Amino acid sequence: MTSPHSVVVIGAGIAGLATAALLSKHGYRVTVVEKNPTTGGRAGEITVDGFRFETGPSWYLMPEAFDHFFELMGTSTEAELDLVALDPGYRVFSEDGSSIDVPFGAENVCALFESLEPGAGQRLRDYLDSAQHVYELAIQRFLYTTFSSPGAFVHREVLTRLVDLVGWLSTSLARYVEKRFSDHRLRQILQYPAVFLSARPETAPALYHLMSHTDLTQGVRYPQGGFSAVVAAIEKQARAHKAEIRTGVTVTAIECAQGRATGVRVIDEDGAEDVIAADVVVSAADLRHTETALLPKELQTYPHRYFERRDPGLSTVLVLAGVAGKLPELTHHNLLFSQDWQPDFDAVYAGGSALRPSGASRSIYVCKASESDDSVAPADSENLFILVPVAADCALGTGDAYEPQASPAVERIAHEALQQLGEWAGIADLDQRVTTLRTIGPADFAQRYHAWSGGAIGPAHTLRQSAFLRGKNKSAKVANLYYAGATTVPGVGVPLCLISAENVLKRLTGDTSSGPLTP
Repeated sequence: MTSPHSVVVIGAGIAGLATAALLSKHGYRVTVVEKNPTTGGRAGEITVDGFRFETGPSWYLMPEAFDHFFELMGTSTEAELDLVALDPGYRVFSEDGSSIDVPFGAENVCALFESLEPGAGQRLRDYLDSAQHVYELAIQRFLYTTFSSPGAFVHREVLTRLVDLVGWLSTSLARYVEKRFSDHRLRQILQYPAVFLSARPETAPALYHLMSHTDLTQGVRYPQGGFSAVVAAIEKQARAHKAEIRTGVTVTAIECAQGRATGVRVIDEDGAEDVIAADVVVSAADLRHTETALLPKELQTYPHRYFERRDPGLSTVLVLAGVAGKLPELTHHNLLFSQDWQPDFDAVYAGGSALRPSGASRSIYVCKASESDDSVAPADSENLFILVPVAADCALGTGDAYEPQASPAVERIAHEALQQLGEWAGIADLDQRVTTLRTIGPADFAQRYHAWSGGAIGPAHTLRQSAFLRGKNKSAKVANLYYAGATTVPGVGVPLCLISAENVLKRLTGDTSSGPLTP
């Protein structure tokens, strides 16, 4: 059999663009097809009334994943992005109006913990030590791998930590943290990273305490221009290596012959149908959509019944608000935590609660990008991105960022979030100062990205949806059909999407190693 030469990639989000860039650099002839008019996928942006709102990821974590990707492409993060360290990394607000600034640098964070709970400083040092070891183990053994070889599991480094690994996998992140810290604010700072994994602290394995290494030890940074600048930098690499990127082109089926993927059937924005032939198909689209909508039943590795037993993770209502005047009460990243946040998680993961029948959380995230980037708002104005976790339920409806009108549920959640922010942060006139407002709801994620149940991030990182249990990045029934992105291994988040692209390259080249490729 001759080596494949042509590749078609479905979806021009982070994973699709990164896959195109890496495969093009390695000599493949790549065509990317994207149904929306712009690239970036969830990492998009809209411009309204002089405000440039980002519509997706906003936390720049796991910096070495970006460094490694750009190094593989023959360049560097320094050459492609302008990163700014954020200090404080973020601000945490409580219901009583008090707030805590989480500083840049592990020793500074340890001092903060000690000031709030005597003895917690040293316990945090131990916690972060453990987080770093697990993080480094994950990088070398469990993220940059296709799990096509048992080598990742029988390596000496893994075997010597086997007892620890079993403990971390059999204990929840919530229990692991609560055993070590008493102050509810400290517990929340260490447990909240579960939300970055589309999970709740009670269902995320304690293994994921590694996430605290990324935000507390490595610190939080911001790429000037936001994640739109990250998208542009990755797309630049793909185009520089001759990848063709076609927007406004919807894939309606994956073409197969004799058990092999042979290309994709598409329809363009003018309604013209076509078939793009290829030796390899890589879908960076939602896995459920890829399997159940683009393949016939007999060729589905992951049919409908597979997803009936899985957790789609959380969705969100995104509130994009332009505000007149400055908001010194907020920093770049802000987290608002209910003191008792169990009803918040129940609202999102257990089908709603008495707290908010709409299925929304009162523990929310607010980004004020204008704190660090003058390009996102007019002079003497602020750009706010408010993320309200909600149930993954398309019935909540759409916002008005892409549709003429927001659903009543999304509109209500947005109003409540603005009211809550004003009360908790002490901005009494926030409602009156909002000059521009747009919203995005779960149904928008379903319509724009074919997201399963309108999920905003991807399937939750519960125990049975982590590592090799998350599935494979290769079809078991269709040769030369591969998967990339947040809905496959290794998981959700921009850094893991970059890694998923590298894992596709490993599949194509027969590389069964369990660490990052050598540039």
